[in-house]
Amino acid sequence: MADVARLADVSIATVSRALRGRPGVSAPTRDRILAAADQLAYVISPAASGLSQRSTRRIAVVVPRLDAWFQASMVAAIEETVRDVDVDLIVYQVDGETQRRRFFQHLPSRRKVDAVVLVALPLRAEEEERLDLLGVDVIVAGGRLRDYPHVEVDDRALALAATGHLLDLGHVRVGLIRTLDTEGAVWSSDVRRLQGYADAHDAAGVPLDEDLVVSEPYGVTSGAAGLARLLALPRPPTAVFCYSDEIAVAAWSELGRRGLRVPGQMSVVGVDGHPLSGLFGITTIDQGVPDQGRIAAQMALRLMDGEVLTESVVRVPWTLVDRGSTGPPA
Repeated sequence: MADVARLADVSIATVSRALRGRPGVSAPTRDRILAAADQLAYVISPAASGLSQRSTRRIAVVVPRLDAWFQASMVAAIEETVRDVDVDLIVYQVDGETQRRRFFQHLPSRRKVDAVVLVALPLRAEEEERLDLLGVDVIVAGGRLRDYPHVEVDDRALALAATGHLLDLGHVRVGLIRTLDTEGAVWSSDVRRLQGYADAHDAAGVPLDEDLVVSEPYGVTSGAAGLARLLALPRPPTAVFCYSDEIAVAAWSELGRRGLRVPGQMSVVGVDGHPLSGLFGITTIDQGVPDQGRIAAQMALRLMDGEVLTESVVRVPWTLVDRGSTGPPA
């Protein structure tokens, strides 16, 4: 800005007013300043202007990982929503306990953003407390945390429907494959899905066998590894509910490798609405992931503009999409 002021032979304050369209600058002077700015390829710095306005026009998105479809789709929907409203996005990948601890110790987004969106991020109690030190609005997407504004699906009802669908078909041994990537932290969706799985058994009057619940470290082979453990049981399940479509696809692949038919010898249900599950013909619970991302971004923008949210809890509807990977037990 000082360079523009020197070239146009005006003060820095005049340059600031002219570039922002504020009154107090004559038309000829404004034209001269704009020409100088164009000659120097000068653009207003959102970060610098934010210092005086106490606003950065930035949103931070914090995810446990970026190589999972759920988180990647959520970030894509958030970016698409803020793209045309002069708001920048900063993405932090906090994968595992070590990176999570480092993030909450140093709070790299503090004073750099106007809002933070947490996407399906598992947290310890002490990490929750440090969120208050950010000094900005926090929005939770894909779950819930304390009384922060959040957008989610009803994970208990979702798991209840998926498990109930299998029990209604006549299965009495329904396995559950979940990923163990929270490392002692709490992920609200995990708690509620486990509850829904148990509640479905209670509603059907079917005893719950805890051996049928297996946890695997997150990865592309998680579903295959989890299914292998279930098939190794003295009494394997005849159906399996997978925490994500990615897990379900890997489980389906393991069944094919073993020559087992779906759904003839094993029924499979996933969660997400991943396009890949459609290619494999896997029954899924579509939880409207892009919608969750868009709504979370809209919440952040409204809070940045000083609006008070009259509805700080938004539940996105889910849909059971039957693609033929489930059927009665053989």
